[in-house]
Amino acid sequence: MDGGSGTEPGRAARPVRLRDRVPVRLRHHWKPAAALGVGLAAVVVFLGDARVSPYVTSASRAEGNPVTDDVAGAVGLYDPSAAHAIQLTYEQSDFDKMMAAFEKDGTKDYIKADLVIDGVSLNDVGIRLKGNSTLSSLRGTRGAPGGGGGGFPPGGGAAGGAKTGGDAKAGDPAKTGSGGRAGDPAKTEGGRASQGGGAGMGGGMTQYDLSAAKPEELPWLVRIDEYVEGRAYQGEREISLRPGSDGQVPLNEALSLALTAKSGQKAERYGFTRLTVNNRPAATRLMVESPGTDYAEDVAQGNGVLYKAKADGSFDYQGDDPTDYEDSFKQLNKVGSQDLEPVMKLIKWANKASDAEFARDLHRYVDISSFARYVASQNLLLNFDDMAGPGKNYLLWYALDTKKFSVLGWDYNMTFSGEASTGPDDSVGMGGGMPGGGADGGEAEGGGPVVGGGQDGGGPGAAGRNGAAPASGTDGGAGPRSGHLLKTRFLASDAFDAVYHSAYRALYEKFYASGAAAQELKSIAVRARAAVGTSQELDSAVTRLTKTVTDRKAALAEDAEVTG
Repeated sequence: MDGGSGTEPGRAARPVRLRDRVPVRLRHHWKPAAALGVGLAAVVVFLGDARVSPYVTSASRAEGNPVTDDVAGAVGLYDPSAAHAIQLTYEQSDFDKMMAAFEKDGTKDYIKADLVIDGVSLNDVGIRLKGNSTLSSLRGTRGAPGGGGGGFPPGGGAAGGAKTGGDAKAGDPAKTGSGGRAGDPAKTEGGRASQGGGAGMGGGMTQYDLSAAKPEELPWLVRIDEYVEGRAYQGEREISLRPGSDGQVPLNEALSLALTAKSGQKAERYGFTRLTVNNRPAATRLMVESPGTDYAEDVAQGNGVLYKAKADGSFDYQGDDPTDYEDSFKQLNKVGSQDLEPVMKLIKWANKASDAEFARDLHRYVDISSFARYVASQNLLLNFDDMAGPGKNYLLWYALDTKKFSVLGWDYNMTFSGEASTGPDDSVGMGGGMPGGGADGGEAEGGGPVVGGGQDGGGPGAAGRNGAAPASGTDGGAGPRSGHLLKTRFLASDAFDAVYHSAYRALYEKFYASGAAAQELKSIAVRARAAVGTSQELDSAVTRLTKTVTDRKAALAEDAEVTG
């Protein structure tokens, strides 16, 4: 033997056979291994193009993003009796990069900032721009959701040219009521807001002349836990600073939130605050609770999932993969234990059901009484931009116990925007009763409301109460799309007349007949004046909104459908 080579001297080594290279254990069990290999090959051949879709089947109600550091304060965040103050400090270079990204493609990135709120310091919070059409002036555009081209012409008219004070026909050039034409540069009052001046005046869409040079006037989202996981301030992880400052604080939004909450419906809390940014002059702002994880956990003891509709999304059926709906809806809570499958199933059914099926089976998917209250509230508050508006401002609440959806409102800065005489079966217009921008999908030639299918058009249930033909938006594609399949089909069906009008009458009593709207407005005006100080602009806004509320109450009192 030579070094243990295993061969005799003078003889050539025998090559190792292939079968001997295979481990003994595998040779003994080659049949199961071969079967597995054949099976895998078959899967690759026959299912290679198929997409594997993740479905969450857990019924867990646990929240996957708990608060672990809840910072307390001496003053309640939304305490109406307190004088609130917020200070934001950030690096100018970070702000400049954020603004450059937004101006380039509409990206709204977070930057780090130090926050002092009512005397409590919180380092390293996240702040970003918040809004869509309200931010359009920062990119040199006006009115389109996301700040893009198209959308509302300056002055608040709908694309496609609806008038603001007469009987418009589809395709007429927009009339602004002030001698302007569609496409004219926006006229401003006080150099900051167009279409009627101060927010809260009840005269249509307000567009702000925002500037990076005045960050204290920009709409901001403050995220407490963006850079510090698990942190909250008094249970809140987000605070929204709404568009409009000083004499233009959105009184209409504050009033709408107050009335919605008073009626027993879910609404964000709010308050007035003085905002200082990087030692610039302070500005009075409306701060509003932002719908998020904690907001969702406060709905019905948290026994459900909250979804937020995205401004550039749709209610169109896109197949049976829940992930295909992530561009249209954002899940706000229970991420990981729940998913978008319930929304997908609702959309599929609503798009495919016949009129008879919709009337018969809607209660299986939607809490009818709750939905009737939502729809009635948006009309009573003259909200042009609700779930059927171009901003798609609504939330879907899916109750895990009942397996039914409710619709919740949010973003009320375009309330009190239409004609005070708008009745329960009329669509809400924008800009002092503009016929073409109704929340139910625009205006057909001849005056009937357009109640076409989904937000992007089409779908069953096309005929409306007044027999209008379906339409796919405000002007066939050039501007912001209006209409929502659930709302338009609900209003178009005689099956829901009784529950809708009953809800409308009850809410009319709560909002107007009881005097609540006038009383709440007086209280809000006192708080706003305490924060703003002496302001002729604010006084004018209070006067205008008071007139709108008074006129609205008087007009509805003369409507036999409302008073019964």
